[in-house]
Amino acid sequence: MTDDEVVEALRIIARAGALPPPATAEAIATAEEAIGFPLPPLLRRLYVEVANGGFGPNEGILGVSGGAAQGNFMDIAELYQDGPDPSGRIPAGLVLIYDWGCTIWSLVDFRDPAGAMWVNHEGEHWPQGMNLTEWLTGTLAGTLTVKTLLAGQPTS
Repeated sequence: MTDDEVVEALRIIARAGALPPPATAEAIATAEEAIGFPLPPLLRRLYVEVANGGFGPNEGILGVSGGAAQGNFMDIAELYQDGPDPSGRIPAGLVLIYDWGCTIWSLVDFRDPAGAMWVNHEGEHWPQGMNLTEWLTGTLAGTLTVKTLLAGQPTS
């Protein structure tokens, strides 16, 4: 899928009333300031044009302030400020965006405009070999699962 196709597919879901309203420009700016990197263009577009989180697998990704929460996690900037990685091993700019459960997280690389995706599991992190567009396409199709995420985990 292209970025435009991902946006349109998520707009259809949003029209069904299953997603929160779009993010405000102020919430986006606050998140970018807290994280220290701009949102990847597709993520910014989705937050502003479609919904402030809530899309993606299961209950959906975290939004920015005022958007979709996931469990005790309120938004990506709050989570990032609280310390994306207490061990200090996750590089700055990798932002936790979705909790799969069992200490498995998907992260977006804000340093990369394409939004390269990473996985964090039990203190280890590695590139997922896909960008945000591909990740969202996989979650919409149901082909991206915890099993496929962990299949790429490096062996020590």
